[in-house]
Amino acid sequence: MKDLVSPEIEAYAQAHSRAESAVRRALREETQRTMEYAQMVVGPLEGAFLQMMTQLVGAKRVLEIGMFTGYSALCFAEAVPADGTVITCDIDEKSAALARRYFAQTPLGKKIDIRMGPALETMRALAGPFDLIFIDADKANYLNYYRRALDLLAPNGVILIDNVLWSGEVLTQPPPDERTAAIQELNRTVANDSRVTSVLVTIRDGILVVRQKA
Repeated sequence: MKDLVSPEIEAYAQAHSRAESAVRRALREETQRTMEYAQMVVGPLEGAFLQMMTQLVGAKRVLEIGMFTGYSALCFAEAVPADGTVITCDIDEKSAALARRYFAQTPLGKKIDIRMGPALETMRALAGPFDLIFIDADKANYLNYYRRALDLLAPNGVILIDNVLWSGEVLTQPPPDERTAAIQELNRTVANDSRVTSVLVTIRDGILVVRQKA
């Protein structure tokens, strides 16, 4: 993933935002040491943004599509109330094993419900409403995830979609690969969807914030 913002600005923004907890820092550092695709961790700055959005919405039920090693799931678990729930989906057992180990180290882990298997199948079996839905999984299915997320979203809920700038590749025409094309299609679809209002925020690799219109 390319830096769309200079590392110095990123560090400054992180230093002046909500600090990450000790358990998240430890998980992030182990992920960076041991996992092949460590850049998939959302990191402290984006994590602070996710927590802020969770609290602004007053979310009690959160659905996460794409858990990786569990950093963002812990962000949500820290932000929801004591009786809140975070359902998180993934298919990779190696990264899930690392997530489970850290979830077990904190009482926050009791708020997190891991669902292993293809996320679309999991989403089809779930009943809403969810107050916040975070999409950060395989890019080819982004539009499918978005459509199902709208069905599951609470009336005042928010959908957050990660990596929608895709290292700047969204500017490339024609798209260089299927994943880029899928993200471009998602961004166009959301921008033209009369049912929602949205803003694409240039944090890290881009986050699309989507709400249903009243």
